Amino acid sequence: MAKNSIKIRAKLKGDVVTVKALIKHPMETGLRKNKKTGKMIPAHFIQNIMCENNGKSVMNAEWGASVSKNPYLSFKFKGSNKGDTFKLTWTDNTGKTESNEVKIK
Repeated sequence: MAKNSIKIRAKLKGDVVTVKALIKHPMETGLRKNKKTGKMIPAHFIQNIMCENNGKSVMNAEWGASVSKNPYLSFKFKGSNKGDTFKLTWTDNTGKTESNEVKIK
């Protein structure tokens, strides 16, 4: 995957952090055919999303082939402060992994 394929915003309001992330990924199911060649496009999708706040897990998701291309993820959690580090890491079915981190605003 290309560098910076994960865009993250993490904003603290009161005692709740709202995380919004956009991930650039093809999310192929393995069920589509290439229109030019007629061959099946191999499955290529994110299987695991792990989110950490200062190294402590705050969310873990198992995804499958049914998630759309360039998925958007949004969730909220408590127990953080402005300036803390939030990290999102994904791993796909081919073994590739990527992560990005931001400071909570």
